[in-house]
Amino acid sequence: MVIFGYKSRVNGPMRALVALAVGIMMVIYPTSALTTVVKIIAAFMIASGVVSLAVGLRDKEKGSLPLMSFNALIDLLLAILMFVFAPVIAKFVIYLIGFVLLAFGIVQIIAFLGARRVMAVSFGSFILPIVVTLIGGFILFNPFAESVMTTIAGSALVLYGVSEFMSSWKMKKVRDFEDSKVDEQEAQVIESDDQPDEQ
Repeated sequence: MVIFGYKSRVNGPMRALVALAVGIMMVIYPTSALTTVVKIIAAFMIASGVVSLAVGLRDKEKGSLPLMSFNALIDLLLAILMFVFAPVIAKFVIYLIGFVLLAFGIVQIIAFLGARRVMAVSFGSFILPIVVTLIGGFILFNPFAESVMTTIAGSALVLYGVSEFMSSWKMKKVRDFEDSKVDEQEAQVIESDDQPDEQ
């Protein structure tokens, strides 16, 4: 059984680390954190554009240069716009964070419901994902000043990061249990194949 949202062993911990880093930054620097997040995303897009261009140049004999050059151009233009209009774009980032918290909170709840089929999952395990989901929905309505909402969103990201680490640990136990069952079944099949047929 593949647990929804936790197929990879590294995706969950990576999500948790990113959420904790961004969340702590937003709590400590509520007035400038969102603009900084936008600029970080823009920097990643510039790096992506440079990599696309480098790959295109490397594989130009295969005819990939035009496509890669176009991708690089789009990435670079978007990155420049994000740098220039970072304060404006930052106002919309809070809504994106709210949506992400809402979506990932629901993913955690679904994962725990699936895990209950193979192992005991207490009601307490659902508390943090439910809280994260509710805060995500609350942020989408954004009823307070930007600095207040930034602090709330940052705190929620930290909460989600902790919850994601806990969820990843529980999902690892589920995967290990499922893997052990598969190994046992394969061993039984091999043992039955090794037994001589009765005449």
